[in-house]
Amino acid sequence: MKSKKILAITLVAMFALGLAGCGSKTQTTQTTNKNAAFADTEKKLMDSLAPLPKASKAYKIAAVEITLANPFWVTMKEGYLDAAKEYGVTCDVLAASKEDDVNGQLDLLKTAIGKDYDAVAISAITPYNLIPGVAEATKKKMPVIAVGTSVDAVKAKEANAKVNAFITSSFEDQGKIDAEFVIGKIKSGKVAIITGLSGAAQGEARKTGAQKAFEANKDIKLVSVQAGDWDRKKAYDIATNLIQANPDLKGIVCGNDDMALGVVDALKAANKKSQVIVAGVDSIDEAKKSIANGELDATVAMSPYLFGKGGLILALKVLEGQEVKSDIYWTPLGLVTKENVATYDGWK
Repeated sequence: MKSKKILAITLVAMFALGLAGCGSKTQTTQTTNKNAAFADTEKKLMDSLAPLPKASKAYKIAAVEITLANPFWVTMKEGYLDAAKEYGVTCDVLAASKEDDVNGQLDLLKTAIGKDYDAVAISAITPYNLIPGVAEATKKKMPVIAVGTSVDAVKAKEANAKVNAFITSSFEDQGKIDAEFVIGKIKSGKVAIITGLSGAAQGEARKTGAQKAFEANKDIKLVSVQAGDWDRKKAYDIATNLIQANPDLKGIVCGNDDMALGVVDALKAANKKSQVIVAGVDSIDEAKKSIANGELDATVAMSPYLFGKGGLILALKVLEGQEVKSDIYWTPLGLVTKENVATYDGWK
């Protein structure tokens, strides 16, 4: 897929934040009612995937996710299964037991490759853990679609592991959006970042985006960057220690909503929530409820549902011999705050 045009579909809701996704110019769209934002972005993604597959055969697809212990991945599973039903194909969704179960996820992939699936979709925990499995699929001439996260391109090439198509969103932009939101609220002062699992591509990119935004502002002092491993309790403990060491802390950006909600709990326990702005990523239902209740301040909305739906459609396109026109298919982003949270009720 050399020299192919990258298609970026970026939605930023309610106010213009500068996005630097893959060199494309920022686009801003204002959400106006409950379901319009999601319906519009779903249509744009489907248009970018055209021509859509015909599903002329009863294909069988395996989808290997990270874990179903996180609502984000549960929603992605719904996207896979709804698309499979729409196209009359079978999709079995498999997932590791935990966010960091790199070996367990690889075992699931290898097991799937040994069965009678026509293609496999993967969401790798790290850029490296699934490369041996992808190499096996390549040897077997089984198409591999990367969904959300992919494998390291250099190491994959060395292992003769081919990814046929990739659908995702800009993780670095997610961190940047959160950091710029925090900066806009506090203007100056001390901030911290709680990242995900060390080495996980999405967590590292979110950290990079937030760190760049904070360090570019002379009025902001970044006092801590720590790994919370996607875990709510670990984030709670980190936030508790942070606020003790930095009683004047004003903002915390978290790599996902589970950790952000843990931070909110810790700040409430310390009677510090009104002092500290907290932003997360994923827009899970609990996070949106917390925002509506005036606790969590913001979350970046991706569309795990469209990850799954788009991933299955790409698998069918590859199986039918259709051209994959883009190196990466980009799904939408939006910033959810108390001012616009109601407009994200239909977002998934």
